[in-house]
Order: sequence, then C-alpha cells, then structure tokens
Amino acid sequence: MTPAELEARLDPVASWSPDRLWTRSDFDLNPGATPDPAPPRPAAVLIALTPGLAGLDLVLTRRADGLARHTGQIALPGGRLDPGETAVEAALREAWEEVALPSERVRVLGLGDAYRTGTGYLVTPVVGWVDDLPPLRPEPAEVAEIFTVPWAFLMDRANHRRDHYELDGVRRHFWTIDWQGRASWGATAGMLIGLHDRLTAAASDRVGAR
Repeated sequence: MTPAELEARLDPVASWSPDRLWTRSDFDLNPGATPDPAPPRPAAVLIALTPGLAGLDLVLTRRADGLARHTGQIALPGGRLDPGETAVEAALREAWEEVALPSERVRVLGLGDAYRTGTGYLVTPVVGWVDDLPPLRPEPAEVAEIFTVPWAFLMDRANHRRDHYELDGVRRHFWTIDWQGRASWGATAGMLIGLHDRLTAAASDRVGAR
C-alpha cells in the first residue's frame, strides 16, 4: 500500500479536536462494561510505517520494566497530550522522546479511529510515513526495546486473536496479535485492528463502486 492510498482512507489531520468522538474502545468486546463517566484524557500514538525488506514495517516498542503501569507491554510510541498540543504534535513529540525518531522524518498521512481505553484515555492514532527509517534509540526510562513488525502480518485477520482474563470473578475480553513471541494486546492491538477494519472497508467500498 502506498502513502497516497493510505492517506485517502484516513481522516484528515484538520478533522481532529480534543473531544473527537470515539468509535473504538476497550469496551467493544465487553458489552456489559461501561466507561467512567468522567471526560477521558486526550492522548495520541504514532503508527510509523516504513518500507521494509518485504513490504511495509511498523515501529513498535516494549515498555520498560520499571514503569509504574503497563510494564513490559508492547506499545506504539505515544502518550498524553500536553496543554495546547494537537494529537499530531503529541504523537511526534512522544516518538522523539521515546525512540529518537525526528519529527521531520515523518510524513503525517492522517488519523485513525479515536480509541477509548478502560483506563480513561481517548487515544488518537496518527499514521505517519517514514521513507528511510533512521537509527532509533530507546529512552531507557520508558522503553526497553524497539523493533519492527511486518505490516502485512498485523493486517492479516488470521493473526487477530480474541483473548480474555478474569479479575475478581469478572471476565474481560481483549484483542491480541502475537508476532514471534511479542504479543500486542489491549488498546495497541485494538487500534491496529480498528485500522485494519477501516482500510478493509474502504477497499471493499471502492471495489463495490466499480
């Protein structure tokens, strides 16, 4: 998929607002669960795509083991918006702080579906294109490892697995995408699967219009 094809299937950057409506969430697989009534805190992640050896690759991280929350989890570079920031500004800033990806190397293509997490965040996936991925460097306090995953693997529905855990007698379901022993799950997997569904639907609509 080319940058132009991706851009045509995403929401334009100008459509973003801090109270953007979410269409994907941690609650999609758990109809009985409801979000906290408090307004969610805005956040953003960068879906950084780059040409790989066999198609596109996506940049992912493994979070540092010493963090207070989400230790060791596979994640997209990103975090909370600072006051006055847009989602794009936050995603690019976090990518620089976490993995030393210079913002000028990223061509922002558009936005994926806003995602509401069970921990009270409203996350905007910012999709970016990096023609030539520079050497990346993890911020030790936040990131233990940086790696890339073939985009085709992540976008293959056969690799999207529905899992669950039980806490205090309550079962909660979530998505998992497992690549070579590195499992993206929860919000990260949910946002990637949401992007898969958006791109697939757009492709189907285009075929149907012929």
